[in-house]
Amino acid sequence: MKRTLVLAAYAALSVACGGGGSDPGATPAPERDERTEAPDVDAVRSSDVEESPEVRQDTVEGPTTAATDEPRAGAASGATYYVYVGAESADLMHRISWGPDGASVDRTTEVGELPVETEGPHGLMRSPDGQYIYMTTGHGLPDGKLWKFHAGPDTLVGEPTSLGRFPATLDLTPDGLYAFVANLNLHGEHVPSSVSVVYTPEMMEVVRIETCVMPHGARTDPQGVHVYSACMMDDQIVEVDTRTFEVSRRFSVAAGQETPLEARPARPLVEDSLPEAPELEPTCSPTWTEPSADGRRVFVACNGADVVLEIDGASWSVTRRFETGRGPYNLAVSPDGRLLVATLKQGGAVQFFELESGAPVSTAPSSTSVAHGVVVSPDSRYAFVSVEGVGVEPGKVDIFDLRSFERVADVEVGQQAGGIVFWRMDEGR
Repeated sequence: MKRTLVLAAYAALSVACGGGGSDPGATPAPERDERTEAPDVDAVRSSDVEESPEVRQDTVEGPTTAATDEPRAGAASGATYYVYVGAESADLMHRISWGPDGASVDRTTEVGELPVETEGPHGLMRSPDGQYIYMTTGHGLPDGKLWKFHAGPDTLVGEPTSLGRFPATLDLTPDGLYAFVANLNLHGEHVPSSVSVVYTPEMMEVVRIETCVMPHGARTDPQGVHVYSACMMDDQIVEVDTRTFEVSRRFSVAAGQETPLEARPARPLVEDSLPEAPELEPTCSPTWTEPSADGRRVFVACNGADVVLEIDGASWSVTRRFETGRGPYNLAVSPDGRLLVATLKQGGAVQFFELESGAPVSTAPSSTSVAHGVVVSPDSRYAFVSVEGVGVEPGKVDIFDLRSFERVADVEVGQQAGGIVFWRMDEGR
């Protein structure tokens, strides 16, 4: 089966990314299967493919695994929270629930269409109304794709859309009509790549905007006017105007050279480049952009410099620096604007900052190595963190209480847990 082949190939793959989203949807609550034993993940249910039966999609219902630490109390708020996470080296998408009875895998869906290729579910995002989950797969022949699922039943909505080389993180406009996908081009030459714009009702790519080398961490501001992405090899962030589908501003985040740049492409296309021109090593190596809750600022994770920069949108200048532990990777801002949460990929931990004062309030270790993505619940109570693991180790989803800053649960998922997105929150009775 495909999953067996994927697991055998895991050691050769080391890729990265994350997801996001926060507000609760109006989708009916998912039905929960209370069986204690999960069926074989390779059992095919053809009814789970609604409009595209030729695309392979296997689904498993029920709690396939529970929290792996000692028994703990469930969600103190009394609500039940649901997140989706991708397991990049297992070609699986999991739905995790966290409620009064604890945390568990609520449903597992096998994704992809190539029987002998690890396609790598990478970025995840939900539609603003909570009806759909969008997912990128990084690998293809050679380009990756964008997939659309009905959230809850987790059934495919038509054919996936081919994009650029290694599509990674994505975000949507507030109306849900357009998806902006950063084409990371992880395994290719260090040449300018792009952000794909997809019209989601028809899943049609309408334009591909050249931005920079290895774009990543794409996020839309709350107003839906700008999309920001980080240039991992160019030490820049790029702002795209969602009304014109053009690059509107750039900013250098290179150490000691933090300054606005011209909006033109970061460097000439490869055929116009001078062969003797040296390639500069990045000093910031930004991996993520995260707008503030009010959209006035943008936070940038400098994975290579162990710092998070705060850039003011009006003055287009650095206003604060948050010194972090080793390797800040993905970021999330609590919806109430109180906290900034950073995963420390190389540090194997999660760090929390109070935004009003800028002070670090806690650093907590993750349950296994290689912390990756993070999302915060709509009530700003919990942070959900994907943790990759190493080699044949399972991935994890760690859950942190944002009052005590302690890890209150963790759940095993497939290898190399990466992209993670909040789906819905059901209020306690």
